[in-house]
Amino acid sequence: MYTHTKDILAGGLALDQAKKAIIMIHGRGANAQSIMSLQSHLDLTDAAILAPQATNHSWYPYSFLVPADQNQPSLDSALQVIDDLVKEIVSGGIPLNKIYFLGFSQGACLALEYATRNAAEYGGVVAFTGGLIGEELNPGNYKGDFSNTPVLITTGNPDPHVPLSRVKESVKIIEQLHAKVTLKVYNGRAHTIQPEELKLTNELVLS
Repeated sequence: MYTHTKDILAGGLALDQAKKAIIMIHGRGANAQSIMSLQSHLDLTDAAILAPQATNHSWYPYSFLVPADQNQPSLDSALQVIDDLVKEIVSGGIPLNKIYFLGFSQGACLALEYATRNAAEYGGVVAFTGGLIGEELNPGNYKGDFSNTPVLITTGNPDPHVPLSRVKESVKIIEQLHAKVTLKVYNGRAHTIQPEELKLTNELVLS
């Protein structure tokens, strides 16, 4: 098992010059550069872009559907990386309602898990193929009020890593915390990000 060291790839504007900030979280086996490459397709001209790098290129060792304790201490360490980054952004002068989270696959799961455990009025959350983490979801883990934060979740059906049933279960919990959730399911889509999903991100979350 492993914990994460702070390793943040920064792009876009400096925090003291930006109007908003986005935390972009890569998937298993990938890296910060790979998720950062999406910026050219997104409306982020006024944003600070921050992409943390996971130790061992993985935020936690096993599937997000195993009992959560099997993914410890890596999972808690990953959540702490995101929390530290949020606090750094806020201290840099950008409020929570101008902070966005975006992740793919394992990164999407981590983005949803962090935001829903700490629900607040954020700028928005984008989860490209992900759901809340654990063998069974404990609603007691999730608290706060999203106050109509836009949340976009996209997924393929079937997806080899993320069952649609878990995505829908996650949507229900997130909506109960008053997020404005858009779920898009693409039948037969591969485990990837399509141009339409990036377009929806601009229209529904970043606009």
